[in-house]
Amino acid sequence: GCAQRLPGAPAGSPGARRLSNRSRRLDCGSRAGGSAEWGSSDEQRRGPRVSGDTDQEEMFPTKKSAVLMDGVILNGPTTDVKAGEKFVEEACRLIMEEVVLKATDVNKKVCEWQPPEQLKQLLDLEMRDAGEPHHRLLELCKDVIRYSVKTNHPRFFNQLYAGLDYYSLVARFLTEALNPSVYTYEVSPVFLLVEEAVLKKMIEFIGWKEGDGIFNPGGSVSNMYAMNLARYKYCPDIKEKGLSGLPRLILFASAECHYSMKKAASFLGIGTENICFVETDGRGKMIPKELDKQVSRARKEGAAPFLVCATSGTTVLGAFDPLDEIADICVRHGLWLHVDASWGGSALMSRKYRKLLHGIHRADSVAWNPHKMLMAGIQCCALLVKDKSVSFPLSAFGQ
Repeated sequence: GCAQRLPGAPAGSPGARRLSNRSRRLDCGSRAGGSAEWGSSDEQRRGPRVSGDTDQEEMFPTKKSAVLMDGVILNGPTTDVKAGEKFVEEACRLIMEEVVLKATDVNKKVCEWQPPEQLKQLLDLEMRDAGEPHHRLLELCKDVIRYSVKTNHPRFFNQLYAGLDYYSLVARFLTEALNPSVYTYEVSPVFLLVEEAVLKKMIEFIGWKEGDGIFNPGGSVSNMYAMNLARYKYCPDIKEKGLSGLPRLILFASAECHYSMKKAASFLGIGTENICFVETDGRGKMIPKELDKQVSRARKEGAAPFLVCATSGTTVLGAFDPLDEIADICVRHGLWLHVDASWGGSALMSRKYRKLLHGIHRADSVAWNPHKMLMAGIQCCALLVKDKSVSFPLSAFGQ
């Protein structure tokens, strides 16, 4: 077959197996037009040399000095630095010309729409064993831009996000280039401090004197974490003992609430049937009197109410629940108040519209997505908690 093993690597050894796929592609590639050959002992350590095919050379640029141990190349195959730098430079130029500079051009299409099956053919999405030369990768980049929805286009209208913020874009370039994992100061000192500063400012806008927070992959996750924290506050033993022996837990949410409340109740083992959906008025706002009635009814039936989820900016109508009145009921019944302000939270930064969230400072937790009104890149979603003693580590998630 089209397989060679490195000299010194026994047949069937891990080194031979790890090299077999790459060797097969190189040898088979030589049969298609190039010529793979073995030279001196130094060349053998570097691996086969392909000539006669510029695409093949571009697909497999490797360092000239490989480190061998037990017949295994420890530092290869590796990308040629100069070739990689050139590709990044050309790709960035393409992004600048085709995305950034054309972002405000109303004469361009929002999207060059294609049916799914046709788009699959146009993009050539087949995953192959061999790589692609740089010029082909740049063509694919062009196709991705061409057939994608231009969310930064002046005529792209979405109820949750739209537009291009140049400064946010540069920040995303930085994070992608540095590839940080923000879980300890040692591996990400700058971004950890940035995260703390941003969360602190968001807490100030809510009106809390102190608090804690975490960024999550979506408002749905923030709502689920909040539900988990509310349950932990109600019954702290759940972290060690689990669901056994718990009473029937009941939570309350607006009839116009986000569907993530159902998902969270399902994932956490509470059950979707244990969500009481409270009636709303003609403008989609939760009716506090109806909430009070449902809480009292649940208690009489022997259930254990533990959480109220209010919404600041519902998905369909954009309604803002009356937080102050809802907070009064939560205080009277001893319930955790979570505010899903994923969409509407950014109104806190408006002198004119922050009144829509009057009373949010009385909440125990708040979900807020800066990518929806503050032009941060998707995803940028925070869960903020007033009481640091129950917030993080994430209680029942055992971190």
